[in-house]
Amino acid sequence: MTDAKRPWWKGTRETPSPVEFGFLCAILGVLVIVYGVPFLWLIASSLKTSTELFAVPTVWVPKIPQWRNYVLSITAFPFLPYLRNTLLIVACNIIGSIFSATLAGYGFAKIKWKGRNAVFIIVLMTMMLPFQVTMIPLFMVFQRLKWIGTFYPLTVTPFFGNAFFIFLMRQFFHTIPGALSEAAIIDGAGEFRIFSQVCVPLVRPAVVTVAIFAFLNSWNDFMGPLLFLTKDRLYTLSIGIQQIMSINDPRWNLLMAMGVMMTLPVLVIFFMLQKYFIQGISFAGIKG
Repeated sequence: MTDAKRPWWKGTRETPSPVEFGFLCAILGVLVIVYGVPFLWLIASSLKTSTELFAVPTVWVPKIPQWRNYVLSITAFPFLPYLRNTLLIVACNIIGSIFSATLAGYGFAKIKWKGRNAVFIIVLMTMMLPFQVTMIPLFMVFQRLKWIGTFYPLTVTPFFGNAFFIFLMRQFFHTIPGALSEAAIIDGAGEFRIFSQVCVPLVRPAVVTVAIFAFLNSWNDFMGPLLFLTKDRLYTLSIGIQQIMSINDPRWNLLMAMGVMMTLPVLVIFFMLQKYFIQGISFAGIKG
C-alpha cells in the first residue's frame, strides 16, 4: 500500500485527507455534545430558580442568573471544616499513592526476585474486585483496629498500594534502559539511590498521572467517608453535599451549584497537568 492510500494514522503522512479530517471533526462534534451538554446544563441549572429548574417547556438559559445559589449552597452546611477534611484526605491519598506505587512498581520492574511475576499477577487480579465486595471485610478489619470514626481508613490505606497505580508505574519503569542502572552501580550507587535519583526523575509523567488519579478518587469519594466516618466534624464535602438535600425541600438548584464547585478543581488540575497526564496514559503500555 502506497503512502497516498495508507491511512494517515498508520502511514507516514503527517496530516489526514479532507475526508478523514471531516470524519474526525464529526466524531469530535458528537463527543463534545455527549460530554459537554450535561456540564453546560449543570452550570445553567446552578443559576436558575426552583421554578425555572422544573419549568415546562424547559428553560435552557435562566432569565436572571441566581448567583446567590452558590453562597446559599456554601452556607447550607459547614463548608470550610468539610473542605479542610477533604483536602487532608486528598493530600494523604496523593502522597501515599505516589510513595507506594513508585516503590512497588520499581520492585516489579527492575529488581529480579523469585515469584515476581506470580505476585504481580495476583496484584492485577485485585483490580477485578470492586469496592462493594471488599467494603464489609475492610469495615470489620478497621473496626478491630478501632479506626472507625477516624481518618485512618481513608488516609493510611493509600500507603499500601493501588493495583492500577502499581501497574502504571511498573510499565513506565520498564521503559528505562537497564544501562542507566548498570552505570549507576559502577559509580557505586545503591539500589535506593538508583531508584530515587536515576529512575524516579525519568518517570515524572507517570508520577503526575498517579497524583491526578489519586486526587480524583479521593476528591469524589462518597462511599468511603460515608462508611468509615461517623462524626459530623469529620465529614468531607461529598458527604456535606448530601446535607443540602432534605425530605421536604430538595433544593436542587443549590445542589447543582455545589456540583459546579466540586467539578471546577478537577478541571483546573487536569488542564494544568494534561501534558503529563496524556504522556502517562499513552506510554503506560509500551513495554510489559
